Amino acid sequence: MAIGVFDSGLGGLTVLEAAQKRLPDVEFIYLADTANAPYGVRTADDIYNLTTAAVQRLFDAGCDLVILACNTASAAALRRMQEGWVPEGKRVLGVFVPLIEAMTERQWGDNSPPREVAVKHVALFATPATVSSRAFQRELAFRAIGVDVEAQACGGVVDAIEDGDMILAEALVRSHVDALKRKMPQPQAAILGCTHYPLLQDIFQQALGADVDVYSQAGLVGESLADYLVRHPDKMGSGTAAYLTTGDPKRVSDRAVQFMRRQINFVSA
Repeated sequence: MAIGVFDSGLGGLTVLEAAQKRLPDVEFIYLADTANAPYGVRTADDIYNLTTAAVQRLFDAGCDLVILACNTASAAALRRMQEGWVPEGKRVLGVFVPLIEAMTERQWGDNSPPREVAVKHVALFATPATVSSRAFQRELAFRAIGVDVEAQACGGVVDAIEDGDMILAEALVRSHVDALKRKMPQPQAAILGCTHYPLLQDIFQQALGADVDVYSQAGLVGESLADYLVRHPDKMGSGTAAYLTTGDPKRVSDRAVQFMRRQINFVSA
């Protein structure tokens, strides 16, 4: 048995790496749906159908628990999957909740009513599909009141990162931050609502300013997963990682090496 980690591309590797460091004895299977990436410009139904197909592939590989390390899939598909698709005995978790819990200083599983929190002005940087879903605002409203969220759809950033064009990616980030600050000149916190964006966290921080707290998901998801497995030890596997892709394994492997600065070998899903 292993834990599945799914993303439309390579961004979820940032979550996987953090989870591996936090849980070195757990076996993970990573699946990148690179043949259909990016998801951020697709319709909600399209994202749902692609996500369920990918998660089923991970279930078939022996995973009882799958982490959607893709904010677009978490935003557009997760709730619908949990309400009517996930088979009995299986679990699918997203990446939004650990981030919101950290920002609002709530403990995992704290189901008390929403309350006022210190942060009042939050910038959200995400893909167009994640922004249009308003999933982040919905999940935040369950936990906090009085928080103003200004969302910025960061078109082109994921494509540039996946293509290895970091110069373009950095330029796009600065442009999107400028656009956000025209709408919210003084955010207190910024959410990097895509698992690709931690690779550019320093650029986001520079563009936003040192006084803005920038939250990214990788480490937070790793901690939340460790906490979850303490309470659900039956979902924990053991062994080494495997990497699957719906795209060309050689091309994806080459991109992954560039992406993570270490050797990663993908095989066909």
